[in-house]
Amino acid sequence: MSFFKKLKDKVNKQTDQVTDKFKDGLTKTRDSFTTKVNDLVAKYRKVDEEFFEELEEILISADVGVETVMELIEELEMEVKRRNIQDTEEVKEVISEKLVEIYYGDDDEETVEALNIQKDGLSVILIVGVNGVGKTTTIGKLAHQLKQEGKSVVLAAGDTFRAGAIDQLDVWGERAGVDVIKHNEGSDPAAVIYDGIQAARSRGADVLLCDTAGRLQNKVNLMKELSKVRKVIEREIPEAPHETLLVLDATTGQNAISQAKTFKEATDVSGIVLTKLDGTARGGIVLAIRNEMNIPVKYVGLGEQITDLQPFNAHQLVYGLFGDLMTRVEQEEK
Repeated sequence: MSFFKKLKDKVNKQTDQVTDKFKDGLTKTRDSFTTKVNDLVAKYRKVDEEFFEELEEILISADVGVETVMELIEELEMEVKRRNIQDTEEVKEVISEKLVEIYYGDDDEETVEALNIQKDGLSVILIVGVNGVGKTTTIGKLAHQLKQEGKSVVLAAGDTFRAGAIDQLDVWGERAGVDVIKHNEGSDPAAVIYDGIQAARSRGADVLLCDTAGRLQNKVNLMKELSKVRKVIEREIPEAPHETLLVLDATTGQNAISQAKTFKEATDVSGIVLTKLDGTARGGIVLAIRNEMNIPVKYVGLGEQITDLQPFNAHQLVYGLFGDLMTRVEQEEK
């Protein structure tokens, strides 16, 4: 069975709604990346060194990241030689196959992207990231999604430094229909999170989502504050936080990777939420973050609606990029 057929089978196990969201959300990346790949394939009759050099440039322009691109090109060259592929058209399928392989590596495809929610007791999820990346919006959307799954959710307004952050979270709490634990602006964030844990416990909640500051006077102060918040959580619930999700803006490209490195140094980031993926032609940043940081992308933002935060899936990503090509291949085979 060809990789395209296997990929389609995997994607078909999920809902059409999810597949459509990924396809629609990746329109800008697909129009840019796939068009360039198609032009490249039309330009070269055979697979040679020049073909791979141009493919390398296309991948780098999609923000796949130099390190990841070099690894991918090396894998592609080996696979093309192994299969004795001469026709450039056949390379498209190998590209899609290697993109999925590089994303997952040795990890279990079924579990690496799943959110770590406890079967019994309270799950504490810490949300971190700089201001402006869509952190508060992400918390609201995630609260809505968890509630739709039958979970009872409480929010803790731990960003007490940014003017309006508490009010903004309040609005999202109302929209998602969940309680928000808050103090006054300028209060100690760790105290807010502590109260959030007590309130969530007393109400028998399943999940506590904790907002945090995105900027203080300087980076050192911010990282110290996050460390203090983590200590309070660990003291109350030894195995928590069960997830620390770093929110990054996909439209910032390589800057998102430098943010990830900074936060990974200060706090144990377990997953990435990549917002505004629908607003960029550089969707390859997903692969760069995963491969260079060894942190899985757990959610992606594919629009403005409350339902547009989607659990990430590398098969859906690759299908979103190559889906039109697969349909064409199937028609030709018939």
